[in-house]
Amino acid sequence: MKNPKGKVYLVGAGPGDCNLMTVRSHQLLSQAEVLIYDALIDIPQLELIPITCRKIEVGKRGGKPSAQQQEINRLLVEHCKLGKQVVRLKSGDPFIFGRSSSEIQALITAGCEFEVIPGISSAFAAPLLAGIPLTDPVMSRCFAVMSAHEPDALEWEALVRIETLVILMGGRNLSEIIWQLQKHGRSPETPIAIIRDCSRPEQQIWIGTLSDIVQQTTGESLSPCVIVIGEVVRLREFLIQPASTNMSHTTATANHSQPLAGKTILVTRAASQSGQFSDRLQQLGARAIEMPALVIGAPSSWEPLDSAIAQLSSFHWLILTSHNAVDCFFQRLQAKGKDARSLCGIKIAVVGKKTAESLRSHSLQPDFSPPNFVADSLVENFPWKGGHGGAAPTNCKILFPRVESGGREVLVKEFTAKGAQVIEVPAYQSCCPETIDPIALAALQNQAIDIITFASSKTVHNFCHLIEKTPEFSLSKDWLESVCIASIGPETSKSCQNLLGKLDVEATEYTLDGLTEAIVQWATKHQTL
Repeated sequence: MKNPKGKVYLVGAGPGDCNLMTVRSHQLLSQAEVLIYDALIDIPQLELIPITCRKIEVGKRGGKPSAQQQEINRLLVEHCKLGKQVVRLKSGDPFIFGRSSSEIQALITAGCEFEVIPGISSAFAAPLLAGIPLTDPVMSRCFAVMSAHEPDALEWEALVRIETLVILMGGRNLSEIIWQLQKHGRSPETPIAIIRDCSRPEQQIWIGTLSDIVQQTTGESLSPCVIVIGEVVRLREFLIQPASTNMSHTTATANHSQPLAGKTILVTRAASQSGQFSDRLQQLGARAIEMPALVIGAPSSWEPLDSAIAQLSSFHWLILTSHNAVDCFFQRLQAKGKDARSLCGIKIAVVGKKTAESLRSHSLQPDFSPPNFVADSLVENFPWKGGHGGAAPTNCKILFPRVESGGREVLVKEFTAKGAQVIEVPAYQSCCPETIDPIALAALQNQAIDIITFASSKTVHNFCHLIEKTPEFSLSKDWLESVCIASIGPETSKSCQNLLGKLDVEATEYTLDGLTEAIVQWATKHQTL
């Protein structure tokens, strides 16, 4: 039987941090059947791939044993001809000192289909992450990038006339580089920066001049490193965070000093809602992987909400307990040819800062929000005319748009007991996705997750359901022992305890900002233990 057609993807892995890879690279890694990768590729990047993928390391680390290029070519052709989806993962960009030409020629000769995916070269990423611009209107109108693997092959007389030099693979030849530059006229006071392991938590930076950098780095292992030479190095003092302004040898990096550096966090919010939360975690140094455990959609029928919208003037209060409720209510209001003016005379109560922000996006301010952001506390704090905690005014009518599957039974029961008439109408539906995102699945299977976040009880239930219904999902019985379970509030925490059997973090303020702060506190505490 003829094998299915294979394909080879030559993928740039970027400088080291998985978050700096392209979306296309992430997608290909999550679908790879065979991975042939350089030794410089970080383990977090390998955690993106399926557990069933065959992984073959081929070296390419300076000074270490590596597979011969002909052997790498043979492996690519062999697995492609077996009908496999092969990812050849290369450090940086495949076409910048990546020796891709030999591999492509071998694939063409063998009649193998291939595609090249760009990556961010460390030549550009390392200076940026160290706070060093490669160009400047005054100090650097051009720059040159070179490999110093064989320094004798470089035209030093021409290179010294270029304002900024970026040198890769030069760590073992630093003394020769310095000698050549000064021999051909570069001043001993020329600034130089050496950035080792750029973008990784262990990144180190040495700042000096041509006259003292060798002495500074004596006894240090500099590979893999990027060397930047030129006056632009002096700009670092003005372009990095104040905590990292020391111009001498420093271990500070763009991410290393951040509280969540090195942590991989699984975000289980709906895909339409996870972006800002993930971005915030990444700004704090984490690697955020999104595993949507909710899908937000229309209710099975709009009739109840449409009927309520037609009688809006009969309601005294509108209660909105989530961002979804706000968006879906106003979308339907607009669909029926109405806008915020239809709410004239109706007071609005919301739960939570995000819900209030969503309401303000429609140019409306909430009339009331409970102090602790919990929906079930609305009743005891509700501002009736007779005071908080009193009975509802006669004939008080409340509109409560909510998720179709129900919930908030205590809220409805207690409002009713106070004498209010609560009209519940489905405004949206939250369902469980059909499958787990492949990148999230691979990260879970490889036990690469440090923290799992839950922003609602529903996400806990759906997360567990997705695990149970995924036949290829095999987790060890003790997999949760090393994972931090983080909850946004008490109700979500109960679900974590009941369904996952543990809870490590609960937000003090029941918001995403509060959850982020609680995670940072947990991470800081465990880093110091």
